[in-house]
Amino acid sequence: MRLPDLEVPDSAATRTAEEVLRRYAGDALANHAMRSAVFAAAYGRLTGVGYDPELLHVAGLLHDLGLEAPFDSHRLPFEVAGGELAWVFGAGLGWPAARRQRLADIVVRHMWDDVDPALDPEGHLLERATSLDISGRRVDEWPETLRADVLAAWPRLDLAERFTACFADQAARKPDSSAAAAMRSGLEERIAANPLQG
Repeated sequence: MRLPDLEVPDSAATRTAEEVLRRYAGDALANHAMRSAVFAAAYGRLTGVGYDPELLHVAGLLHDLGLEAPFDSHRLPFEVAGGELAWVFGAGLGWPAARRQRLADIVVRHMWDDVDPALDPEGHLLERATSLDISGRRVDEWPETLRADVLAAWPRLDLAERFTACFADQAARKPDSSAAAAMRSGLEERIAANPLQG
C-alpha cells in the first residue's frame, strides 16, 4: 500500500476541518493530525474495519485541538475539551445531533487504551493511528512504503518535543487526566524511542 492508493475524502467538512486545524495548530501538531487521519484510514483498509471516511478524517484532523491554547480547558482533559469542540464544529456544519456526538466520541476515545471496533470503528482506527504516530505502537502493522510516503508528505518536525511539552503541561495542571496517566506510564520515553522519529 502506498499513499496514492488511499482516497482522502474531499468535502466541505474535511476542507473546513483542515482550515481550522491549520489556523489553530502549530506545524508539528497539524502534521501529526494529517498523518493520524491517513494512518487511520489505511488501518481500516488493511484490517477490513468498515468506517465512515468523512467522519474519520474530520476526527483525525480535530483530535488534538484541545491541546491548543484557544481550546485548552483548565478543568477538562484535553480530549474531552476537544470532543466538545468537535461537537460544536459538527453543529456549525449543520450535521445532525447524532453525527455530532459520534464525532465528539471519536475524539474522546482516541485516548483510550483500546477501542472496540464493534462499538466505535472510527474511534478504534484513530486510537490505533495516533498511538502509532506518537509512540510507534504496532508499527509493523502498516507497510513500510506507506509509512515512508506519509512521513514525506507530512514531516514530523519537532513533534516529539512539542507533544511531550503539551502532555507534561496537561499532567501538571490535570493530574487525574489521561495525559497525566500517559506521562506516568513512560510516554516521554516511548515518544523518544518511536521508530518513526527516524
